[in-house]
Amino acid sequence: MSLLFEEIDSQPSPLGEISLRKRVIPALGPDPIYEVRLGDEFLMSSMFVDAEVALSTLGLAATKGEKLHVVVGGLGLGYTAEAALKETRVEHLLVVDALDTVIHWHQQEKVPLGAALNADPRCRYVLGSFFDLAGQPASTGGFDPQQPGKLFDAILLDIDHSPTAFLNASNAGFYTTENLTTMATQLKTNGIFAMWSQDLPDDNFKALLQTVFCEVEAHIISFYNPFQNKDATNSIYVCRK
Repeated sequence: MSLLFEEIDSQPSPLGEISLRKRVIPALGPDPIYEVRLGDEFLMSSMFVDAEVALSTLGLAATKGEKLHVVVGGLGLGYTAEAALKETRVEHLLVVDALDTVIHWHQQEKVPLGAALNADPRCRYVLGSFFDLAGQPASTGGFDPQQPGKLFDAILLDIDHSPTAFLNASNAGFYTTENLTTMATQLKTNGIFAMWSQDLPDDNFKALLQTVFCEVEAHIISFYNPFQNKDATNSIYVCRK
């Protein structure tokens, strides 16, 4: 396949060099494909966003409120956040990301969804570690620096590759009964925690989630990968407090 390639930006980060790239693959059509890499590691492509969108649609479909206050952990290319804003019940959306470079790409509209997120008054970026903020009980802080102690209808997480493959080794401590329970103090009664994984559902992780949440479901999301000429799969976990 012939292709056209542009590196839009590359910046150092606490996790290594992070870069935003754009390519056109004529055999796949004229539209540019946006990619995010961390060092040599591929993080995200605008070609494969079905599961990122499903994280919002499945998570928010499970909520029971009429005016939803939502947290998205991990901005990426903005597809989970954009899908959340398409839900008319969402009144306020916080998008938490630890990398200021990723937030700046959206603020400066270097990525396709930056303009839509910036134009929506319901959406606000929060620079910070999702896992550090999740580790604060609602009584002592939480995800919203402007409203400490605020409770949410849904928390949607897409940062690590899976519950056992971490973007940063320090994230591993989040996946325990104790720390998931602390995060859940920031959810309202019947609130939803939903999480993306690149892998098929993990029975051990489902059992862990069941120590914290009263309902746990795992959904398999299939999408076509033209490079492999076959379907690929991701998973979405949806849990109710």
